[in-house]
This record gives sequence, C-alpha cells and structure tokens, in this order.
Amino acid sequence: MTKLVVIGGVAAGMSAASKARRTNQGMEIEVYTDEEYISYAGCGLPYFVAGMVQEERKLIARTKEQFVRQGIKVFTNHKVLSILPTEMQIIVVDSEGAEKKVNYDKLVIATGARAFVPPLPGKELDNVFTVKSIPSARRIKEQMQSEQVKNIVIVGGGYIGLEMAEAFAAWKKQITIVELAPQLLGNIDEDMAALVEEYLVKEGVQIRKGEKVLALEGQDQVRKVVTDKGEIPADLVILAIGIQPNSELAAEAGIQLGVKKAIKVNKYMETNIPNIYAAGDCATAYHLLYQDDAYIPLGTTANKQGKVAGENAAGGKAEFAGIVGTAIIKVLDLEIGRTGLSKREAQQLGREVQEIKVEAYTKAHFYPGSQAATIKLLIEKASQKIVGAQIVGGAGAGKRIDVLAVAVQLGLTPFALSELDLSYAPPFSPVWDPVLTVANVAVGELEKKA
Repeated sequence: MTKLVVIGGVAAGMSAASKARRTNQGMEIEVYTDEEYISYAGCGLPYFVAGMVQEERKLIARTKEQFVRQGIKVFTNHKVLSILPTEMQIIVVDSEGAEKKVNYDKLVIATGARAFVPPLPGKELDNVFTVKSIPSARRIKEQMQSEQVKNIVIVGGGYIGLEMAEAFAAWKKQITIVELAPQLLGNIDEDMAALVEEYLVKEGVQIRKGEKVLALEGQDQVRKVVTDKGEIPADLVILAIGIQPNSELAAEAGIQLGVKKAIKVNKYMETNIPNIYAAGDCATAYHLLYQDDAYIPLGTTANKQGKVAGENAAGGKAEFAGIVGTAIIKVLDLEIGRTGLSKREAQQLGREVQEIKVEAYTKAHFYPGSQAATIKLLIEKASQKIVGAQIVGGAGAGKRIDVLAVAVQLGLTPFALSELDLSYAPPFSPVWDPVLTVANVAVGELEKKA
C-alpha cells in the first residue's frame, strides 16, 4: 500500500490529505503537526480576538476525529525534526520527547509560515504578541478584558496589523500603528493607501509612518515602544511586520528554495526531489503577471496548492493555475481589495501603465446604505489590458475586486470589461455598477488617444 505523509495540519496540509483520500481510497495517509489544533481558520483569528467569533471551536473547520473517520491518521503535537529523502523517511518527536522514524512513499510539506520577529530588545516581555495561532489569539483576547490594557501599539501596517486594529477597536482601546514604510498597505498604490489612512485617523487610530521601532521597554511587562522618533506608551504590543516561510526543514534535506526562501515548486507542486511536494505558506506560487515565482502567502492559495499536491501525491496530474495576487480585507466599516499589479510592481517589471480612478457608489443613490467606493484600474499601455485594480470603500465595495480579478487573470481590456452583463437591483448596485463605471471611463480615455 502506498503511503503519503503530510507535514503540517492547517490549510494546505489538510487540503492535501483530504484530496489525496478522495483521489486514492486505498492510500495510507498520515499527517504530522507540531500544533495542538488542525484545520483551523488562521484568517479568523482577529475576529476571535474582537469577540465577533465567541468560541475557539468555531474556528476549526474539521476536527481530528472527522479526519480519522475519513481514514486519515492525524498526529498532533508531533514535531518533525528532519526529512531523509534517500531513506524516504522523516524523524518525528512527540510531546513526551520520544523519537521515531516514519517511512513514506510520497511526502507533502505544508509547514506554513511564522510571524517575522526582528531582534528587538524587549521582544520577550509579557504582552508582546504575534498573531499566528489559536493559543496566541486566546492570550491576546484574555488581555483585552483587563482594564489595565489601554494603549496598544501595532508594529506593521499590513493586512494583519490593520485587521488587529479593527479587533482592538471593538474593545475600545487606544490604538497606534507604527509603520517603517512611507505608507500603510505596501501592496496597494500610495493614493489608495492614503484613503485608508484618512479613514483610520477619523476613527481615532494614530498612524506613525516612516518610523523605526528600536526597542520595547518595561520591567516584566511591556510599557513603551521606543522608536527613532520618540516613545509610545504601550500596555500591549502586536508584532505584525510580516511572515516568513517555515522552509528550514526542507532546506536541510536538500530541497531547493526560491523567492523569499520559500520552497520552490513547479505547477504540479513538486520540489526538486522526487516524491516530495510542497504547498501553502511555505511554498512559492507562480504569478501570471510576473511570469515568475512569487511569495504571496494567502489562505486561498494554500488551499488550492494543497489540493493539487494531494491529488498528485495520490497518483493524479493536477496543475496549479497560478495567482494574480488578489486579496481583500475589512477594517471597521472600510473594505479594501486589490488584484494584479500595483503601480510600483508594474514599474519594477518595466510595464508602462495608465491609471484610471473613479468614485462610485455601491448601491442605487436613493437606496439606504449606499456607500462611496474609489476604484482604480491599471491598464498596460502597450496591450491595453487591465493588469491591476484596487478598491477602497464602504460596505459592498470590496468583493467587486473579484470581477476585476477575473478581468486581470483573463487579460481583458476595458472595452471587454465595459460590456459585461452584470446584475442590477437597487439594493445591490447602481444601474451602472462601479466596475462598469470605471471601465467606461477607461474606454473614454483610451478612445481619446486612439
């Protein structure tokens, strides 16, 4: 009987195990993870901290027992120490320190990623957290209930930093975001990021850009954040500077790494070593616009890659189609979406783009709750194809990025986008949906230059 071993028990790992089981009913499948929980929604952690999700168990998509009933053996609190490709074995240690060797015929590495923690003095103080697991989210939520925790400093103004700002706002805390870069959300354009910043400031969040954190200070518990521009009172600090792939195990086994030291994989999720696959936040993903590998770790990509890796490890020949970097977040009542290339990325790739930006509304103007939304298209001048799009707006704005993601992925022009047969009813959109509005403006600009 062929045996599949999966290292990692969250999105990519459990997707791989499940798809392998569906593909090959006779395969022996074992999953090893050093965590207590499996198959949990990491992207839901900020909403658990906020209290929107009341119980931890609701973050868990499927339990260990459900996988066992499917014929998948799951070993939690088991750390994989090494991979031995020649012997086709892994060495595992359990929670009591007992080591054993486990044989495999096929191996899927889905070790995920971890929060990047710089060598800051004071990072070991109490109430300094990263947000990457249910236990860490639990400890943060416990601190929210303390009246002694009033001032919160978030180091990093990316997705996780902003989502945590929303979580802390739900607890009526004083929030300061410190960002080293000159703007928040570095993967959208500066003018769109400015809209986000303006909104946050109006909501009472302090924003300190272009500021470097030098140290965290306090006796046992953090009390202040020291930067190159001053000191900030802090009863709790979140380090949300970014994440880095857990690829050391693979590298030690001779598996090739790629961009950002993520495990390099091909479209079949194969590594450079036969019978070893990788997927999810530990692996690269082919970017259709870069026409090269990228490291953009997202839950959507992890699940898709895990599915491909699992099918192929079980004898299939599935292919991963690639990504265009589509992402969306909500911060309080503001929705932010992006897809394709930002202006900066386009410049780095040597692709000259024209920017089209409009303000529209998410519902008919007379319908209650209609919200303003700013939509931006980036159109490649040479081909007239839409290569990027961004949206910042109120309720109902964000998910429109999905239509624009289709346009980017299929290489549509504004002319083709403007002719899409999109739905209309006053509770959902104006008669000219914001997507069609920005497309029509783009068509007008292109026709002027024809």
